[in-house]
Amino acid sequence: MDAARWILVLYRLSRKDSPSVHRELAPPAVPQGSSFPSLIIRWFAVLSAIVLTVGPPVEAASTPVPGPHSFVADAVRNVAPAVVRIDTERVVERQPFDPNLIDPLLRDLLGEPGYGPERQRGQGSGVIIDREGLVLTNAHVVEQVEDVGVTLADGEQRDGVVVGRDPITDLALVRLKGEAPPKPARLGDSDALDVGDWAIALGTPYGLERTVTLGIVSSLHRNISSLGFNDKRLDLIQTDAAINPGNSGGPLVNAEGRVIGINTLVRSGPGAGLGFAIPINLARRVADQLQEAGEVVHPYLGLQLVPLTARIAREHNSDPNALVELPERSGALVQSVLPDSPAQRAGLRRGDLVVKAGEVPVADPQTLLQQVDQAELHRPLPLQIIRGQKDLQLSVEPEPLPGFS
Repeated sequence: MDAARWILVLYRLSRKDSPSVHRELAPPAVPQGSSFPSLIIRWFAVLSAIVLTVGPPVEAASTPVPGPHSFVADAVRNVAPAVVRIDTERVVERQPFDPNLIDPLLRDLLGEPGYGPERQRGQGSGVIIDREGLVLTNAHVVEQVEDVGVTLADGEQRDGVVVGRDPITDLALVRLKGEAPPKPARLGDSDALDVGDWAIALGTPYGLERTVTLGIVSSLHRNISSLGFNDKRLDLIQTDAAINPGNSGGPLVNAEGRVIGINTLVRSGPGAGLGFAIPINLARRVADQLQEAGEVVHPYLGLQLVPLTARIAREHNSDPNALVELPERSGALVQSVLPDSPAQRAGLRRGDLVVKAGEVPVADPQTLLQQVDQAELHRPLPLQIIRGQKDLQLSVEPEPLPGFS
């Protein structure tokens, strides 16, 4: 365009008889008094402009401009190198049975029943969380095994050793063998989550590596006991991002590609499509303890609790066959006291209503369990309870949970 503009200027300057610079470009006539060189310049300008106008178009750049990617692709690109597949193999003893119970015809067809140990293979996912090659996964993925096989995102296979497991939170830590582990994933802040935030699940469901599903955070602080798991202490992240068998231990990440949770279970049957993840802030604390000591010590009191509200208490008290009268207020109602437990030694009884632990009001069992988890072992924890019509102050000393310390 610059060359054409200069040629046009040259043409216009050569026209001494043109009063306007906006006159159409056309083959000029020979005006009276024009010199021959001026006419040649004008004809040259016209021909040059025509050539530039009808000439071949300028070719576009041969390198295609990449199309825009979604935020999901960007987030996955950030975390995918740290996602691994974990393969396990455990030895399980076969259940003995009486061979005389087998029909002789079946024995002839199938042979004698097998005896001895049987090998079972399992598979799950994990995520690398530091530059030393530590992999965070679920405890049930590496249950009853000490060594595992780990497949990295680029297909490289390495051995791994289980550093520690915590069945109460369903978390485990595996250390990769070898040098130069892949870049770890960036960890987010699960306490900063809101319902409706994006949630992206990564893992190896059904052995299908590098699978990504998208959803949102459907709920927060979902008590795992409401899902039928009374042997766990967890408040879970609920998501509608698809989590399937094999996804266990893989990361749940936010829109920035930061890990906000560890996939742990999915609701099957009625209500299918509900996935749950362990908040990364809890997972980080458990991983630190597993790395330092190889185990996690959980304080316990030895109580079985049920929630009580004023409405439930009124309905109970209105029953003429009720054996005891319940306080019409919210709290953690003691359903039973385990023998030889800290709670028994402190004097708690069935029917006591715990309404305060330390300085924290207790509106439900989960609040009390949180205070117990944060309490120091063998240090008195003040409890305010209601027994019948009396307010009592008791002091209980939490001890390590038996069988997990």
